[in-house]
Amino acid sequence: MNEGSIVRATLKALFVPRRLLPIILISVPLVAAQARFSYEPMAAHLGILLCAVCVAVAPVSYRVIFPEGLDFSHGGIRLLLYATVGVGVVLSTGVVLPKLIGMGPTFLTDRYSLAICMALFLVGGWGLGRDIGFEESLARERARAARLALEAEQAQLLALRSHLDPHFLFNTLNAIAEWCQTDGAVAEAAVLRLSSMLRSVLAGVRAATWPLERELELVRTLFELHLLRDPDLFHLSVQVEPGLESFPVPPLVLLPLAENAVKHGPAAGHRGSISLSVQTRGDTLLFSLENPGASKGPREGSSGLPTVERRLALAYAGGASLALDSQEARTRVTVTLPRCGPVPGIVT
Repeated sequence: MNEGSIVRATLKALFVPRRLLPIILISVPLVAAQARFSYEPMAAHLGILLCAVCVAVAPVSYRVIFPEGLDFSHGGIRLLLYATVGVGVVLSTGVVLPKLIGMGPTFLTDRYSLAICMALFLVGGWGLGRDIGFEESLARERARAARLALEAEQAQLLALRSHLDPHFLFNTLNAIAEWCQTDGAVAEAAVLRLSSMLRSVLAGVRAATWPLERELELVRTLFELHLLRDPDLFHLSVQVEPGLESFPVPPLVLLPLAENAVKHGPAAGHRGSISLSVQTRGDTLLFSLENPGASKGPREGSSGLPTVERRLALAYAGGASLALDSQEARTRVTVTLPRCGPVPGIVT
């Protein structure tokens, strides 16, 4: 921080109520004593000026001379300089100025009072400057801690973002191995789809956002791979409102929902249809995925829905939501996203 910003920051910090109130409590009795024990008509004005100059200059000079805090690493030269500033300010305001304007003796311009003012300058400047410096250091450390926590959360979510059910991959690879012996065309189609899916997953891990069209393409590929293994596993219905293809979304945020829809629906023995719909409602986009089978909520230790919820909270600063509803032997998960898109600069 340069000297100009130190001066501005210090003067601004002096007006914080928890500092301004003690300053007033000390200054008012001094000005009152100056007016009460002085015969000079301008005594009170001089008292106000002396207090104001000391309050403004003392903490600023301390922070400029000791930017890293009070130390004697330079043989006390900085301390001597700070004391010189204090003596100069008090004498120029309490001695030189009154003589220049022809003022008579006052309570605060007495030599004993001036010595007390110098001590108040040095001690007050040290206390206020040190307090302001500690406050700024604390604010920087808190900001740094918050930034590191955010980076840690982003790193964790970045790792989780690449999550793809290993059982699904193993089963698909085993199925491809069988198809290679019985149906080469299906095996080739499955390899191409799986390859395309993995390329999209890798691209999504590196991207901050991508178009909704790519996310839905990845979800469709997931469903197609399941249907290649078992064409009668479920019936898929997809309805997407036109014009939403370029809508920005966090990559791979919907993929775990598609995995869950198959895993806890048709793959768990609940045959029926899986329906996917995307539509707008006011300033929001609604992504709805419904599968057969009643849901009992996220299982203990599961990472699918909790991960999606954490990613949405981080990407949209609390502006997105995920709702799970289960009734009549069917489960629906609805994701509501603001149309303004994810918060810029957040990697989820």
